[in-house]
Amino acid sequence: MGTRVGIIGVGQTHHASKRLDCSGVELIAEAVTRALDDAELSIDDIDAFIIGNMDHFENINYVDMWATDGLGSFMKPVLKVTTGGTTGTTVAASAFYHVASGLFDVVMGVGWEKNSESDTQAAITTCSNPILERDAFAGAIGPLASEYSMYMKTYGATEEDAAIVAARDRNNALLNPYAHNRMKVTVQDVMNSPMLSYPIKLLDMCPRSDGSCAVIFASERAAKKLCPRPAWVHASVVRQDYTHFGDLEWEYMPTLERASAEAYKIAGITKPFREIDVAELYLPSSVTGVKWMDSLWLCERGGAPKLIRSGATHLDGEFPVNPSGGVIATNPIGATALIRVGEAAWQIMGRAVGRQIPNAKKALATGFGGCSWSSVMILGADLP
Repeated sequence: MGTRVGIIGVGQTHHASKRLDCSGVELIAEAVTRALDDAELSIDDIDAFIIGNMDHFENINYVDMWATDGLGSFMKPVLKVTTGGTTGTTVAASAFYHVASGLFDVVMGVGWEKNSESDTQAAITTCSNPILERDAFAGAIGPLASEYSMYMKTYGATEEDAAIVAARDRNNALLNPYAHNRMKVTVQDVMNSPMLSYPIKLLDMCPRSDGSCAVIFASERAAKKLCPRPAWVHASVVRQDYTHFGDLEWEYMPTLERASAEAYKIAGITKPFREIDVAELYLPSSVTGVKWMDSLWLCERGGAPKLIRSGATHLDGEFPVNPSGGVIATNPIGATALIRVGEAAWQIMGRAVGRQIPNAKKALATGFGGCSWSSVMILGADLP
């Protein structure tokens, strides 16, 4: 059995479309400093770093060296990972395993992106042609539109179901001072926004953001000493299966089904809708906030529209989703999934100021990336 691991500190930047006030290295330093302050530690207390971003978007090589001053990692071990949209949860999983293995006591995971200085659009062809992309499953908007169109046809979901999710997360972001897009939005506002690729509209999609996030993982011995209420890691599962598009049934998300089922088994969860108190889900578009509820085993297949319409996923519902505003409000790609883990940890630690779910004792965080990869992390107030 490995060492049990807890999250003891989280820091993130104030995210924006353009952080012209700082360089990429300074953006990293902002999150690192805030995570250290949150944990009441100094940089000397960190044994190693796991970092990640989409460096090929920003045309910066050897970011593990380039980022040294921002990380404070001089003469300390640094491991860099990049797995597309799941980079943040891969950073979290790698940091967790480096502590669970007994190799290090305290490890900081850091993800970032300065999208304003990159060409993400060219890199993933997002929005280059959202009509032609549908058949090629290239980019983001076109494929997500195709998937939801199939789900709508099979299960009777509607554009308005997705609009409910969009309005929910965008309004939740008003409670989060770190969020990029903070706007009051109605379901009708979403429905009336410009069409990108049917049935996805402008307000259904996530932005590109500048931002960074840092999360500190510690062994049980160190966590108990350093933190009054750690967020203990109950399960960490990464399913980055290689797939051929023709092999998949696009009415659901196979990798998320497998990852969540495996994570629930590890964490001893048999009724996730009843046993999980809050979820920070990687939802790049509101349509995934409908369709993927099935693949998280929160309802029967095809039951997501009814679940969404019931209000159960709102802040005052039985299964609150994305109190932070989620990806649809903030998307610094290398940090996006790590923010989900950090926000989930803050919920367990009781530090999600302004968006805290009362008595949150178990939290779910997910990541999503290219080739339909899925990652799941489950955190709890009690030791696993």
